[in-house]
Amino acid sequence: MKITSGDEYIESLRGRGLNIYLFGDQVDEPADHPMIRPSINAIAESYELATEHAELASVFSEYTGERVSRFLHVCKDAKDLVHQNKMQRRLGQLTGTCFQRCVGMDALNSLYSTTFDIDKSEGTDYHNRLKAFIKEMHELNGVIGGAMTDVKGDRSLPPHKQADPDMFVHVTKRTEEGIYVSGAKAHQTGCINSHWLIIMPTMRLIEGDEDYAVVGAVPVDAKGIAYIYGRQSCDMRSMEGGTIDVGNARFGGQEAMVIFDDVFIPWHYVFMDGEYKYAATLVERFTAYHRRSYVCKTGLGDVMIGAAASIAEMNGVDKASHIKDKLVEMTHLNETIYGTGIAASYQGYETESGAYICDEMLANVCKHHVTKMPYEIGRLAQDLAGGLVATLPSEQDYNHPEVGLLLRKYLKGKEGFSTEERMRILRLIENMTLGRNAVGYLTESMHGAGSPQAQRILIGRMMQLEYKKRLARNLAGIDEEKSEVLEELTTYFGRVFKLES
Repeated sequence: MKITSGDEYIESLRGRGLNIYLFGDQVDEPADHPMIRPSINAIAESYELATEHAELASVFSEYTGERVSRFLHVCKDAKDLVHQNKMQRRLGQLTGTCFQRCVGMDALNSLYSTTFDIDKSEGTDYHNRLKAFIKEMHELNGVIGGAMTDVKGDRSLPPHKQADPDMFVHVTKRTEEGIYVSGAKAHQTGCINSHWLIIMPTMRLIEGDEDYAVVGAVPVDAKGIAYIYGRQSCDMRSMEGGTIDVGNARFGGQEAMVIFDDVFIPWHYVFMDGEYKYAATLVERFTAYHRRSYVCKTGLGDVMIGAAASIAEMNGVDKASHIKDKLVEMTHLNETIYGTGIAASYQGYETESGAYICDEMLANVCKHHVTKMPYEIGRLAQDLAGGLVATLPSEQDYNHPEVGLLLRKYLKGKEGFSTEERMRILRLIENMTLGRNAVGYLTESMHGAGSPQAQRILIGRMMQLEYKKRLARNLAGIDEEKSEVLEELTTYFGRVFKLES
């Protein structure tokens, strides 16, 4: 049955019998667990947005002719890439957290062109298999999670030289029906809330790593998969039953470790098996898509700026010039992230497969901004909030018949705002800078889609110093012919083309 609403999505997660561990116990029904449910609500919001703003968050499927989530769409022009970014920012505004669908979206897009290239070179049939899988997902309108980050073990060694081969997900057996894989994937965003997972290599591979060059799709309830739920700061507040101290009671993120123990993948869901030379292509294309996808953090930044402006108003200091200047700085940083991300999409270019990919340089610049700027935005929000953001008494004390009266008296701010309203804004800032959703706004901003050095390496590879030196030498009158410079092949705009004089 096709999923068309948030409620239908939530119901689709019930009764699957997933093998989930949290606090040393197995979780019977994740959809009803107070710590897990907010992350499910965040994905459900993507379905609601597709209903309320169909042009923004859905597309007409080329496979079914019906509207499906934009998260399941392979971009066929730069406009598609831009709409992804606009959808991501809006969902960040609506949830204030990670909505967990970008990895699957970017996996489909990067695989589309990569499987095309493998088939052309190696005579395989991966691309048709992938298109059949996409059609199946469109018929379901389901959620796909990406599983890329291996646990890595000894990082000085390639996968095939690890003392324990399970440090990277790998093929353990091949049969006429399909393959079996074992290993583990860490930090897997929204994996429990997905319907399917796409397993991908985490890095470029070398000769000897053939069994690690595996891409395949598996249902999340496949036999042999176990999930170990990740802790987040202040996550126990969701178990306390209140709505103030948690900061963002409706929405949250989700990360878990996924263990694969001889998990079977039928051949028609296998999209790479042994073609290790294409692992680097896939990873580089995926990171190009995914690093510009971090414009989602500007939606969270909008929430943070709004919370900072609100607490300044509640404190009665919103007219002070230095307060306004800090809000301007927060906005400047937030829009800088968005500008580089959406520019990467606007400068998208067509691959031979017909899929569009974003500008790699600007995508990496976007993500590198994200490793820094949300931290400064969060610092300024804490600055404007004041010390109460870290010392505020509990919701239980606020609701106490005697102590609560004292808190209502002494924690009052500007006239016209209740003490509870002030507490709620303070807890939201705490939630996004110190608490549960600080994972999605800060730590994930640092390490998601590759830690900062990964972007610096790629920026270094693409910065075209020799070409830029030729430009400088030409203008300085040093042994360079203008025609030679103009004929230089360059990837300045994200594609190879010949400049004309």
